[in-house]
Amino acid sequence: MRILIADDHPVVRRGLKEILASEHDMEVVGEATNGDDALDMGRKLEWDVAVLDYSMPGCSGADLVKAIKRQHPGRPVLVLSILPEEVHAGQVFKAGGAGYINKESASEELTAAIRKVAGGGKYVSPALAEKLAFELATDGQKPLHETLSDREYRVMWLLASGKQINEIAEMLFLSPSTISTYRARVFRKLGLLNNADLIHYAIKHHLIE
Repeated sequence: MRILIADDHPVVRRGLKEILASEHDMEVVGEATNGDDALDMGRKLEWDVAVLDYSMPGCSGADLVKAIKRQHPGRPVLVLSILPEEVHAGQVFKAGGAGYINKESASEELTAAIRKVAGGGKYVSPALAEKLAFELATDGQKPLHETLSDREYRVMWLLASGKQINEIAEMLFLSPSTISTYRARVFRKLGLLNNADLIHYAIKHHLIE
């Protein structure tokens, strides 16, 4: 299997290559350092599975997954993140991702996850599967950010990550006034008053690093 990896940290990329080097049927064919680089390599290289960091410069997160899936609808995308699975995994799967792994467990789960998604399956870590089963059994109330639409969630995450309205508008190809409208909706749904409240909420719920 030909693997395309993308992460802005050289140490992480080296670690991923070391994990995959021990597998006789896996080969890293490309290393991207950011989301835009990953899209470019995805067009130029022949690959079977993409392994992407969730948070990178340029196009990232669910938007990067969507972009790659638009270009290569038949190829699976596996996402890695330092953030807990329960925080962003739902957004990844909605975007068309085939799996989500916390970086802390990558050494134990990565090769199994790649084989799972390469075979057409979806990979959910044992920890996330247990949490989902518990929520279904207890009918637990979802956190407020899970009530946001995909676009609202993306705007919320970018604001919490320190992006300004004009920057977000440029990234999402929308007008600043439209982003301001999404911002107002996010604040209303989350019961927040300003950006400081939003950042506090995001940190509390592990939505940002």
